[in-house]
Amino acid sequence: MAALEIEGRIAQKFAKQSGQSARGPWMKQDFILEFQDGSFTSEVCFTSFGNDKVAELDKYGVGDEVKVSFNIRAREFNGRWYNDVRVWRISPAGQAAQASQPAQPAQAPQAPAPSIEDMPAEEDFNDLPF
Repeated sequence: MAALEIEGRIAQKFAKQSGQSARGPWMKQDFILEFQDGSFTSEVCFTSFGNDKVAELDKYGVGDEVKVSFNIRAREFNGRWYNDVRVWRISPAGQAAQASQPAQPAQAPQAPAPSIEDMPAEEDFNDLPF
């Protein structure tokens, strides 16, 4: 899978969660990242999983501009599917490229083109987002 990255502003941080599994103790923290998607502002909920990733998230507060590198995973539970957008690195937005990689111009994230399933029904005149 190609590396997925996005830059945006931390809009909200949720409480840390911890527990015990068969593999031992675990810790996670979710946060909301706001980003520009064309002319609209969009949001996505990320999960920082593991003590080191939660500690990395602790360096940033609500309102900070960050660059998030992440993976997307899906899992099935009791016949339903759940997506997990898991962070593997957080850095300040606009940080210079690593020395091991050639410099590349910054590119805005590209959203997929809408499909017919994304379009509202013709009889639906309610333009509220919820």
